[in-house]
Amino acid sequence: MLPGISAVAFDLDGTLYPNYRLNVRLLPFLLRHWRLMLSFGKARDRIRSEQEASPSSFKADFYNYQARLTAEHLNAPEEQIRQMLERFVYRGFEPHFMKIKLFPQVKEILAELRAARLKLGLLSDFPPKTKLENLGIADGWDTVLCSEDTGALKPAARPFACLAEALECAPGQILYVGNSYRYDVLGARRAGMKTALLARYGTPSRAKTEADFIFHSYRKLCDFVLH
Repeated sequence: MLPGISAVAFDLDGTLYPNYRLNVRLLPFLLRHWRLMLSFGKARDRIRSEQEASPSSFKADFYNYQARLTAEHLNAPEEQIRQMLERFVYRGFEPHFMKIKLFPQVKEILAELRAARLKLGLLSDFPPKTKLENLGIADGWDTVLCSEDTGALKPAARPFACLAEALECAPGQILYVGNSYRYDVLGARRAGMKTALLARYGTPSRAKTEADFIFHSYRKLCDFVLH
């Protein structure tokens, strides 16, 4: 067992399944609603900039604040944009996950980690619960959190602090697993957690020195944690 680790927590999108599989399915939607998605992305960029300027800040009304920023960028009514984001982004993406395949051995590895009496957590920047149900891995988590729960986006410290609190573990007892150097590795490291990075094509070289573990298959991750 990895010394000092009591819990393993995961990012979802791009970490438990390949992003490209979802992006291919969403391409028609993205082309049709490119202005909405561009503005939504800019709203999230602004939120992250505000978090960098004020690291302890968070938005108790994150969902509404995000819609307000998106509406401002589009010069459109806030309620209309909130409904569009709910319909197209939050609810609209979820059915696609019934046809998305997880990375090989994800289900088996999660079961092995649970059998080893490690707590399991999930922290995502998007609501994950329905996605997890459609992916067939909704059960067995000790906590599942997203930005709407924590009021902040990764790599801010608050989401990781909320994760540690929910898992009832000190940050140093948690191994956080993700596919993003910027959001997952840096965010979790700054919060005091150990980190494991799923390395894909284009992973920056500096990530390979800053993550505690780099892996290409979930079997390798399990071996790192349990042996």
